[in-house]
Amino acid sequence: MSYLVSWLVVVALLCLLGAIGWSLFDAHRSVEAGASASAHRIQHQLQALYWQKLLWNRGMSRETLVPQPEWQTVATLNIISPGVCVTFAPPHAEAQRLCSQVEALGPVAPAWFATLDAWLFGQHRPIVRPLSVHEKDAGTVTTAAEPSAALRQSWNQVLIAARVAAAMAAGISILAAFMIGHALQPVRAIIGKLRKLEQGDRSWRLPAFRAAEFNHIARAVNDLAETLTRMDTARAAMTTKLFQVQEEERRARARDLHDEFGQCLTATLALAALIEANAAEQQEVTQDARTITKLQKRMMHTLRSTLTRLRAQHIEEIGLEASLRQLISDYNIQSGSGAVFRLYASGCLSAIPKHVAINIYRVAQECLTNAVRHGSPTQVRLSVVHTESPAGAIAFSVEDNGGGDAVLDRSPGNGILGIRERIAALGGSLFIGRTAAGVRIAAAIPVRPSEDLSAAGVYP
Repeated sequence: MSYLVSWLVVVALLCLLGAIGWSLFDAHRSVEAGASASAHRIQHQLQALYWQKLLWNRGMSRETLVPQPEWQTVATLNIISPGVCVTFAPPHAEAQRLCSQVEALGPVAPAWFATLDAWLFGQHRPIVRPLSVHEKDAGTVTTAAEPSAALRQSWNQVLIAARVAAAMAAGISILAAFMIGHALQPVRAIIGKLRKLEQGDRSWRLPAFRAAEFNHIARAVNDLAETLTRMDTARAAMTTKLFQVQEEERRARARDLHDEFGQCLTATLALAALIEANAAEQQEVTQDARTITKLQKRMMHTLRSTLTRLRAQHIEEIGLEASLRQLISDYNIQSGSGAVFRLYASGCLSAIPKHVAINIYRVAQECLTNAVRHGSPTQVRLSVVHTESPAGAIAFSVEDNGGGDAVLDRSPGNGILGIRERIAALGGSLFIGRTAAGVRIAAAIPVRPSEDLSAAGVYP
């Protein structure tokens, strides 16, 4: 809009300059036309007076045989255009000059205008005509525009034209700007809807516009929104299926680790105990058996931690809140930096659908890991608040004071990407930002208390 109005103002100024230039040329031409017309009228007037004197034989002077008419009268002034001077040069006599009024032509032109007029057009040329074409000795009549009068006339005409042109240019510019703004109102609506489309809002549709061009754009944008809606639905379904496959794969890996490695570690631990008991007199063997026992216990602890991260079936057994408390307890036990992990739970978390609860648990795992991995916190707070209502929602947040970087959502890792995909699959929104001492990851997940889509395998 501002770009078009700027060009409109430029075009209006160019038109104004063109109008001023044309009025300046027309003023110069009108001055010359006035001088030419005055020369024609004066010639006829003086010819009439000359022949009148000649016929009456009262105008004979002693110095010349040609009669000298009395021409400097009010009647002669009436036929001379304003600002024009007439010079009558009889033979063997002093030239006589008569000028029309000058002050009535307008204000005095400024010096710069006089310089510009002289540079563009130069001086007005005088018009010389004989008093009589039959009597060559009757003298000449010279008509010319008086320079100051010509400048006054040109300046006055340019002022009038400039004022009219400026008023017209201003009026046309204002009217055109209003019309452009009115015509481009659909553009604002289209841009606003595209902004919403960029932010992920696909529920709107553009209305029909009067202009056919904007209607084509509106239909294209509406088609784009519908296409993106279908793509979002397909992507959510694919993400849902991927998470289901991922959970099944984790359960399978956890089962394999428990059945294979767990039994092997248990057998190895029993064998080490048997070796230690049978080699009581061999100190080196006993010490090796004890070392093996310590390593096996450490491996058993690591295996249990891995199984805890892989398996989420305890959510189905003890619920989301108890699972989160167990998760916080495990992090407090395993924390080697002295960080304290706390849980704040509110609302009935048991009413949360199973598939939503599993995803919240996985997101909490990743957020707690990021808090330790990307900072040095002493306090980490996990908050899960469930609001039960027809339009219920879950408010989830993890906040630490470890001074981490809030741009970790743009890191090349897959942790935050997985969090975003899980929250998006649940129809929620994610926020990552800095706090006074660290980083805060928050999510809002809409969910209805009676909703349970796990059987259908579809996320909201």
